[in-house]
Amino acid sequence: MHKKIILTGFMGSGKTTVGQLIAKELKVPFIDVDEEIEKWYGLKTTEIFQQFGEQEFRRTELDQVKRICSNTEIQVVSLGGGAFLQEEIRNTCMENGTVFYLWVSWDVWKQRLDSLVPSRPLLQGKTENEIHRIFTDRQKIYNTYHFKIKADNGAEQTAKEILQEV
Repeated sequence: MHKKIILTGFMGSGKTTVGQLIAKELKVPFIDVDEEIEKWYGLKTTEIFQQFGEQEFRRTELDQVKRICSNTEIQVVSLGGGAFLQEEIRNTCMENGTVFYLWVSWDVWKQRLDSLVPSRPLLQGKTENEIHRIFTDRQKIYNTYHFKIKADNGAEQTAKEILQEV
């Protein structure tokens, strides 16, 4: 087992909440890559997208993931929902951590939509059909992982399943 437990999946799949639960149980640090990027810029993700664009955000995301993965400390890491769009991030995570894909069904995820839109630049101004298309298209990028965990049953159950694997 690698020293990094890395959580990937679509935005709102519970990566941050699950990651915090796992880190607490294992008594190890938790790192949210999106929060690291926000600290770097001193801005919220939506503001970074507005001021610098997605391409700049993705470049910084890659830098942060490489920095985190180069650290030999045991950590739980939550990736942003779009991080695996970058092949270099996928490869870095697979080589330096144990990657858990948190899969959530559309029906369960859709119930979270209203709480997600304000903080997710990719969702803003989109219809439900457009969001469903993004959801479906993104599923393909998560096909690189060590373990796939169904995350429909809540954060506690998901964390418990991951802890059983590690």
